[in-house]
Parts: sequence; C-alpha cells; structure tokens
Amino acid sequence: MAHIFGFWESRAFYDSFMARSHDRLAAGQAGTYKDMQVLLFERQFDVKVGFQPRFTDVDVVRVAHCQVHADRVEHFTLMQEKVWNPAMAGSPGMLRGVFGHAPGNEFLVLSMWNSAAEHGKYREERVQRLGSRAEVDVDIAALAGDVVATEPSWTV
Repeated sequence: MAHIFGFWESRAFYDSFMARSHDRLAAGQAGTYKDMQVLLFERQFDVKVGFQPRFTDVDVVRVAHCQVHADRVEHFTLMQEKVWNPAMAGSPGMLRGVFGHAPGNEFLVLSMWNSAAEHGKYREERVQRLGSRAEVDVDIAALAGDVVATEPSWTV
C-alpha cells in the first residue's frame, strides 16, 4: 500500500489541473495500481505552526481520516484545536501538520514526525489520556489511519 499526499496552492489550481491534465496523465498510469481512493480536503488550520508540504526532514507521517457524527463536528474541531494540537506541538519530534475538512463530516489530521521512535513515545504517553479528554469515542463515527514511513525518492 502507498499513501500519496498532494498539496495545492489553491482550489483554482487543482480544478485547472483536473480539467486540463488529469485524464492524460491517468491514462499513462493505467495498470500500475489497483483500488485507488482519492480524497480532497480543505485546510482548516495547522497542527503546530507554519505547515509546509515538505517531507525531506520527515521520517514518518501519521494520517487519520475521521468521520465525525454530524452533531459533534463543532466539538471535534474545537478539541483538535484546543487539546490535540497543543499536545502534538509540545511533543519532541513532532515537526508540523495540517487539519483538513471535506464536505460532510469528514476530517483529515496529518502530522509529520522526525522519527518513528518519537511518534511512538507520543502514542504511548499521551494518546489514551488525550482521547478521553477530547471525547473521541463520542465524536468519531469511524476512524481509519496509518503511520507511513516516508520514501525520500518519492518526494517531489
């Protein structure tokens, strides 16, 4: 399995690419993959500060795709900003991240870490306590995610 993250300067540039270039490029990749899923999220805010879509200093990326109960969207967003972000920002090894929202009740939390070991410490020491404080069991209807080792040769 591969995770490919793309970041666009604006929605207008994304729409232009889709209208002018996508089909031609996709045709050239036919047969090189199966079961692809593409999701588009709008950036809501940074996780930590100064998000940059740069992976050269990143060892692992934690990606969480959250489907949130409709009546809990406001709470979920507030908890991301007031509970999760400060905890991640204060964790050694957490470099930067982004919190995005898709139409409906879907969210993406992407955090970049300088090492798998530092991310592992954060998970062991904080996630359960923070999850209880943020009431994730009440907010989240479904959660899918992964910890992805970066491949420097794939960075463009």
